[in-house]
Formats: sequence, structure tokens, C-alpha cells
Amino acid sequence: MKFCSSCGNPVSQKIPEDDNRERHVCDHCGMIHYQNPKVIAGVLPVYGDQILLCKRSIEPRHGFWTLPAGFLENGESSLEGALRECEEEANAMVINPQLYALFDIPQINQVYVFYRAHLEEPVFGPSSESSEVALFDEADIPWANLAFPVVELALDYFLQDRITGEFAVKHDEIKRPWKSRRVIS
Repeated sequence: MKFCSSCGNPVSQKIPEDDNRERHVCDHCGMIHYQNPKVIAGVLPVYGDQILLCKRSIEPRHGFWTLPAGFLENGESSLEGALRECEEEANAMVINPQLYALFDIPQINQVYVFYRAHLEEPVFGPSSESSEVALFDEADIPWANLAFPVVELALDYFLQDRITGEFAVKHDEIKRPWKSRRVIS
């Protein structure tokens, strides 16, 4: 950041009074510009024993598979954002959404919130953000072509929980370098 979004004058990095870390501070009007993590909200949609995934047609990770998820918009709850992203990316409507996982990724300043939900009918399709949308059995999940480590971790947790039928809310932190838990053959 070089200029104040409030008055347009230059900013500098300094520790404001009564703070403990450097911030961008306007040298003219004194506005402190806080930069906070981005929240990504998504859905882990299930139909029977299958999981719905989207093949990205946008960057980052164009051509890789992911769960429908995206940045939360101002004025919406995490659930509203997750449902909106599922509709935008997969043209899918889900029912019975349940908070499922919270993943912190501090090195890229992101927090992911996933809801587990069901497709009432197998109705879905590609969109401007997804070139393909498909249901996958566990054995057919394209592990080597998943877009993000957070998707792999969410799927791992879900598949483990599905065995017991116990879906407690998960919390984890993804650290770099990411070491996959999967053996890809």
C-alpha cells in the first residue's frame, strides 16, 4: 500500500500508538489501514456416497479440482457465502448445511470455513468459474489434481468421519511446505 484510501496521501509503515505491530498509516490524515486475513467459505456437497467437485476454469490453479468455495463478500454470513459459492461454481443447491471445518492458513493470510451439505437431487453443472462439475466416488477422487491443500485436508477429514458417521467440527492449520497425507500412484 502506498497511498491512503481515505485522503489519497502517502502512507508509511509504523507502529501506531497503543498497537504492537507495523501498520500502514497515513502521514496526512492519520488513518490506520488494517490488513486482515481473507475468509473463504465453501461447501463439501454430497449426494449419496459421492462428493461434488468442480474443475477450475479460473486462476489460481486453473484446470485443477476443488470444492465449491470462494471469498466471503461484505454483508454476508459464512453460510450465505458458502451457499452462494456452491451455486456460482457448481450451479448446485444444497440442503441441510452443517458447519464442518475451519482451516487457518496464516502464511497466506486466509481462513477457510467449510459446510457439509447434501444435494437433494444430482443437479449441477459448469459455470464461468468451473469447466466441469462432477460427482466422485471415494476411489475416483483426483487426488493428484486437487487445486489446494485445504481441499485435500477437508476431503481426508470427511472420508475418515464418514466411516464412523461422526462429523465433529474440525479445526486445523495448514503449514508450508504442505506434505500430502496421500500416496498417489
